[in-house]
Amino acid sequence: MVSVAHAAEAAPAAGGFGAFIPLILIFVIFYFLLIRPQQKKAKEHQQFIEALKIGDEVVTSGGIHGTITGLSDNVVTVEIADKTRVKVARPFIMGPAGQDTGMAKPAGG
Repeated sequence: MVSVAHAAEAAPAAGGFGAFIPLILIFVIFYFLLIRPQQKKAKEHQQFIEALKIGDEVVTSGGIHGTITGLSDNVVTVEIADKTRVKVARPFIMGPAGQDTGMAKPAGG
């Protein structure tokens, strides 16, 4: 009786580079559909964070809307109501107020 291992050895081997073509194709698809758009979005967010100035109306990642009243290298002070200010780390400012920030909207309202 011939074992499966001997039968596999008898099968012709696929070309060395030809075996990598599907893997390369999958990587190219992932790059253009996932990696590249994410890098573009991160770059745009970084440019927005660097361009913040006092008086800008922004939305934080927690969904809080407010006006910037102070800036430092790492912290943004946001006024969310009269004489109510919170300090937020710069990366957690999602975008300008009144604009779609890409966050999911609640259903039914």
